[in-house]
Amino acid sequence: MVQSASIWLVIFVALVTANLPFVAQRFLMVFQLKTPKTLGIRLVELIIFYFIAGGLGLLLENRAGQIAPQGWEFYAITGALFITLAFPGFIYRYLLKHNNAS
Repeated sequence: MVQSASIWLVIFVALVTANLPFVAQRFLMVFQLKTPKTLGIRLVELIIFYFIAGGLGLLLENRAGQIAPQGWEFYAITGALFITLAFPGFIYRYLLKHNNAS
């Protein structure tokens, strides 16, 4: 895979996975919960999806060549970027009015 295509793939996957906790009602898109998801559960999902997207990036970086060592700054920046990518899903879930017609 061309390196620029793999970068865009990681960004696209991060965008989708960052918004999944706020769009879907199932835990990790698989498990049906007995109660509605709370913000805490959504944040746990967000952390899990952060590591999934990061794992994909690590896999693609490994296939492209040697993995560069990263310090805590890298994880702080990518975590902040992932939270920023989750903003549209948060707006959809908590700030927009939804019609609950029965």
